[in-house]
Amino acid sequence: MDRHTTRRRGRALAALGLAALLLAGCGAADRSNSSRDSAAEAPAAGAPAGGAAEQGKAGAGAPDLRVDQRSIIYTGTMRVQVDDVEGAARRAVAAVVAAGGFVGGDNRRSVAADAEAELELRVPAAKFTALIDELATYGRQQRREVKTQDVTEETVDLDARIATQRARVDSARKLLSRATSIPELVSLEDEVSRREADLASLEAKKRRLADLTALSTITVTFVGMDASTAEEETETGFMVGLRGGWKVFVASMTILLTVLGAVLPWLLAFGVPLVVFLAVLRRRRRGRPAPPAPPTMPVGTPRPPAPTAPPPVPAARSGP
Repeated sequence: MDRHTTRRRGRALAALGLAALLLAGCGAADRSNSSRDSAAEAPAAGAPAGGAAEQGKAGAGAPDLRVDQRSIIYTGTMRVQVDDVEGAARRAVAAVVAAGGFVGGDNRRSVAADAEAELELRVPAAKFTALIDELATYGRQQRREVKTQDVTEETVDLDARIATQRARVDSARKLLSRATSIPELVSLEDEVSRREADLASLEAKKRRLADLTALSTITVTFVGMDASTAEEETETGFMVGLRGGWKVFVASMTILLTVLGAVLPWLLAFGVPLVVFLAVLRRRRRGRPAPPAPPTMPVGTPRPPAPTAPPPVPAARSGP
């Protein structure tokens, strides 16, 4: 009975141990599976957020390359030969005013067919190309030059510096309101004034850039039909030299006649009396009798002997 009881107890203990091992294995497997599932779900749940963050960073860092979003300064220079310089200048002024711009400078020289008018036109950037093409149709275009300057980065930098400077001004004003002593008050007032001056300078630069980008500049020169072009000035040859020499000769004669016309009144005022005075003086000299000539001796007359010098006086001798 004892042996059977012992065996039964041993079998019961072994069965209990085996059941405990099986239960422990199943729990570990369940925990590992659940941990793997949660780990798999965590990246899946975090993937959209991470992707959205990366997309947001990419969208924030990507530069805006659209032309209409950039700050560009347009500058144009042209020369047009026209039949009527004054008429072309009036048409250009009317065209720029109709386009929403204005005339920044007007310099004209009217000399018949050699007239010249130089206009500085400020026109909105959107109508720059259309206006410069219209000006070229007024006559024969001799020269055109268009330049662009991209100031987008400078504008962005100015915006950042202005924002920073405004924050510095606000902080200085807060410190000024908390000042408790006169030296501290004076020092903070100087600091506030300096920071406000820096802020005003930055804002003036920003307004200048905004004006240059909003209104483009066109400098157009209208010349008459007799005005020489750049190609004619660079020509060489006999005829070109002859024309140049004739122009120089005419210019020299013009200058000479101008100087003669300026000097002629002085010559009449002082030269004529001087000539009359010299003529009278010469006549008086001619009317005076000539002085008598010395008497001449006849030929063969002996000349009187020349006076001889007295003999030298001997020197007195001293005693022994």
